[in-house]
Amino acid sequence: MTLEQELLINQYGQNLVPIETLVEDYNKILEPDDRKMYLNHLVSLIIQSKSEDSDISRAIENSHLRETFTPCVLLKKGGTKYHNLRKIIELPDYELEKALVLFLNLFKIGYNRRFQKEKNNPDKWWYWDLSDENKLDSIKRRTLSENKRGSM
Repeated sequence: MTLEQELLINQYGQNLVPIETLVEDYNKILEPDDRKMYLNHLVSLIIQSKSEDSDISRAIENSHLRETFTPCVLLKKGGTKYHNLRKIIELPDYELEKALVLFLNLFKIGYNRRFQKEKNNPDKWWYWDLSDENKLDSIKRRTLSENKRGSM
């Protein structure tokens, strides 16, 4: 996942971009393995945001997916633990866009809870105000600088 994609997901968490933007970005990824890598990274963000099992019903409701869709059934049955979220990613390709929408909604609930506690934490850019272009530029410069140091 690129930094731009991760920024978009976090901006979605802050209600700055609509979910359609993320679905469109995801659908530009043509290779199934790359889509699964994207979803794997999204699972990491869900875990990082500390989504809880009690968030599942609201995530399904907010996603406007039917509770009988396979990703929803698996999430309700297995909870928000890493191994269960990974199981959802292994569904057939035709189920993955539903999984994406469900995961994004689950992420957003946990993210909002953490955002209220960690807003503007200087060590966690993903909780900064991502509507501020100066902060976005700072994140990009910082990441570029870290990547340059890591490749030396």
